[in-house]
Amino acid sequence: MQKQFKIIVEKHTDGYVAYPLGLKGVVVGEGDTYEEALADVKSAISFHIQSFGADVTEGELPVLEAFVAETRVAV
Repeated sequence: MQKQFKIIVEKHTDGYVAYPLGLKGVVVGEGDTYEEALADVKSAISFHIQSFGADVTEGELPVLEAFVAETRVAV
């Protein structure tokens, strides 16, 4: 069985960071390229599910859409 995840991929000056939405726990992938980060997070998701069981995907409402927004906050 396969489950689909929405993945956020961030570009930083030193590479890419990727993380899934709708999964219990913290899972992060990284790489020098977009493709490397995506492959790394896919592997990390698989490892996370194998380590903690399929219930890490259960009980979470599906993410229908994801948005990126910006705001200003005084610091």
